[in-house]
Amino acid sequence: MPDTDLDMGGDLRPLHGSAAAAVLLMLFSEDEAAQILSRLEPDEVRQLGYAMYDVADVEIEEVNQALDQFVNKAKRRTTIGYGASRHIRGAMHKALGPERADNMLARITPPTRSTKLGMLKWMEAGEIAAIIENEHPQVMAVVLAHLEPPVAADALMRLPPDVHEDVVYRVATLGPVSSEALDDLELLMASGTPVTRKGGTSQRGGTSEAAAIMNNIRKDIEQRIIKALSKRDKIVAQTIEEEMFIFDNLIDMDEKNMGALLRGVDTELLVVALKGANEMLKAKMLGCMSQRAAQSITDEMEERGPMRLADVIDAQKRIVVEARRLAEQGTIMLGGPGDDFV
Repeated sequence: MPDTDLDMGGDLRPLHGSAAAAVLLMLFSEDEAAQILSRLEPDEVRQLGYAMYDVADVEIEEVNQALDQFVNKAKRRTTIGYGASRHIRGAMHKALGPERADNMLARITPPTRSTKLGMLKWMEAGEIAAIIENEHPQVMAVVLAHLEPPVAADALMRLPPDVHEDVVYRVATLGPVSSEALDDLELLMASGTPVTRKGGTSQRGGTSEAAAIMNNIRKDIEQRIIKALSKRDKIVAQTIEEEMFIFDNLIDMDEKNMGALLRGVDTELLVVALKGANEMLKAKMLGCMSQRAAQSITDEMEERGPMRLADVIDAQKRIVVEARRLAEQGTIMLGGPGDDFV
């Protein structure tokens, strides 16, 4: 629900996207509005709730503007995405037969987030931690793996420190979890009834998810967990560290530290790495160089033409390795969320 300003014209106050949505929602009956709200995420419901109070005294002209915006957006939408899964499955079945089609669809259907434990989205981190703090670390790991990384990190930090490393390791190495086990976890979260069954069909967790959680915890806790993980499984610890800091994260560096990093990076490597960088990071890096050096790199990228994705990723990883090395030496500070400054 993006908060883009509406051009209301005249003396009308500008409405944001959530305010315009709130105006529309207020025009529906309670039952109709409830049906819409039931399909939204907790943050969206919260945002709309605030907006509905803000637009309680909305003027008729503003209502008309909100309706016009809705109509204009609706006209630009197609119906191709509605019922896409059903349409694709039906076409595959007719073309290949049910058995072959199901085998094919099992390989190509994008993974979907489990709808189990849906109530977690509506719970506070402290409440979640209080429910699972006496459970087995594997249960803790499964629950954290079903949370958004910031909430999972908050819940993790509220758990006893002596289980932190074990829980993160279990998130990183989490295998399939059965529907029965997820049903038991739902019962646990809803009533505190202990978990009794185990199994495996729903895939969650992995080093990427563990890294996302680690990126949202305090620096001192992060360092303690990584140190403990390194003793337990060096490969898992290294993989998590690599996924915690990627090339795009370099945008969090200030100009002074960015400049220090770039001075130690070979121009040839930088040309390849920037070829696949997002525009904001590319502009920031080039802005930390002299005008002549930036123009030279820009010209080189244009002359090179298309580059192999594998080469770009490798170049970006090598720059990240150099950044981490300089940070460990104290030559630069990487900055960004989770870093503590004194």
